[in-house]
Amino acid sequence: MLLPQSTSLKINPWILMGIFVLLVGPFALDFHMHYPDEIYYRDAAINMLRNGDYLTTYLGSEELRFKKPILTYWSVLAGFKLFGVNAFASRIFFLLAGAITVGLTHRMGRVLVEDRKVADISALIMASNPVLILSAGRSIPDVLLVMTLTIASLGIVALLKQGNSAPKWAVWSLYFGLALAFEVKGLPAAALGILAILYLLFNPWQRIHWKKIFLLPAILVSLFIALFWFVAMWYIHGPTYLDSFLEDQVGVRVASRIWLIIQNGLLATAVLLLIFIPWIFFPLGKLKEGIQKISRENPQLLGFIILWGLAILGMSALTSKFYERYLLPVAPVLAIGLAWLLVRIDLERKIRGQIITAWIIIGLSVLIWTLSLGLFFKNPVGFLTALKLGLGAVVGMYLIFLLRRQIKLPKVIAFSFLLIFLMLSTLTDHLSFPHQGTQFKAQLEDTIPLSETQRVAFFGNLHVGSKIRMSLFPTVKLIDLNRETWRQSLENYDQLILEDRFLEEIDSSQFEVFAESINGKSSAIPELLWAEGTAQYTAVLEKNAKRYFWLKRKSPRFLGGV
Repeated sequence: MLLPQSTSLKINPWILMGIFVLLVGPFALDFHMHYPDEIYYRDAAINMLRNGDYLTTYLGSEELRFKKPILTYWSVLAGFKLFGVNAFASRIFFLLAGAITVGLTHRMGRVLVEDRKVADISALIMASNPVLILSAGRSIPDVLLVMTLTIASLGIVALLKQGNSAPKWAVWSLYFGLALAFEVKGLPAAALGILAILYLLFNPWQRIHWKKIFLLPAILVSLFIALFWFVAMWYIHGPTYLDSFLEDQVGVRVASRIWLIIQNGLLATAVLLLIFIPWIFFPLGKLKEGIQKISRENPQLLGFIILWGLAILGMSALTSKFYERYLLPVAPVLAIGLAWLLVRIDLERKIRGQIITAWIIIGLSVLIWTLSLGLFFKNPVGFLTALKLGLGAVVGMYLIFLLRRQIKLPKVIAFSFLLIFLMLSTLTDHLSFPHQGTQFKAQLEDTIPLSETQRVAFFGNLHVGSKIRMSLFPTVKLIDLNRETWRQSLENYDQLILEDRFLEEIDSSQFEVFAESINGKSSAIPELLWAEGTAQYTAVLEKNAKRYFWLKRKSPRFLGGV
């Protein structure tokens, strides 16, 4: 039934995972927002499909790239294999990884204490974590890293809770999670793993005997998983790949200037607090009391939570450039600690603060919904947008019902936060043009011979090139040209897709326009929204257009196929 029959908070993790996918999915599974690093994994997966080499990773320019281990590439590749080469397929397993992280967080809470409230609130805190939500909508390593490290954390928590009597699955979970994390991100995962194992062996409260951790089958299987790709790359490409990998892992990212380290450390600390808003406000006034209670209850676990929190802050401080996503790997462990604290200070009695928080978040969702509905009446962009607006209205009314009854308030807060992202997707439906690849595909479906692969050069924004490469696979092999030598390289191609601002740099008399895509500039979004649904819209778009031209040489020099 939709309406609750019980006033007590009780979260089914499977349902929560499904709601996470339902409310975040529409925002994630199309290019409403496109993160720059996604192109590396998407382009490499497309090349894997084309050449059948599932181990070696290539850029869109067909240059080798060894900066990250293989698991992120395989996640994109798996989506392409199952669902075809499209935006949805490139991101679906990252969305599912975000949902699985929420479920694993709930499981950790159940292992931690007998009181189910800790598990329920920790899962809600993690589901409403903005960095997890945004990372689940990007095909980059971060959400896979947090999922795999949470698998490892589940084993660590079980060992810290039950000591040397912990079941064998806890040790398997520890090593298996770390092995997968190493195949996602490399050295940062190894650093956290080594730190966790040392803590298990030497913490002063609940030391684990080394024989308990030294489970040979688990170690051997995990070492095989962790090192398989690295050994394969050494065998296939020699030590050259390792130089590129280490340069990215150590040389480029680790800062050496003291002031930069201090800046990044302070910024990381501030962001770490921000990503747990509003939950961090509720313990205020009883923080000391709550910490004392959980310290007496399980000091070894509290020590681990603090250790991993400090470790991620230290690692973030040492980077040459800090990103909020660097904090994500330990967020589930911190969510467990925060939920544990909230339950011990009796969060259920902090009714007023939760009610105010929930009304603020729901009010923001209602504002976005109202704006999107107004735009939809001006320009009905599609049935899917209408469906999302209807779903948003139903979820919003359900949450308001709970709020008016003043029950299940943590659930209201978390779900209303997720609702914001569903509503944002209805707004971005009006901002997101069919991207350039979609436009070219629609124009060329009947003109590209399916029996041969067309070899086409690309010069312009690499993110645009990646979208076009994905959309026109497999009939077009799109190759990014080098920024320094692109004019000379162009002599090797009869076809070129070119950004409009470079059109004057080629001899246009040798080419004819074969197709064209048009998108509005991001700086013109307010003007385009204002003109949407009116006769002036086309003129506004033309005035603020960003174009890509597909050019064909008038006198071809090469055969069309590869």
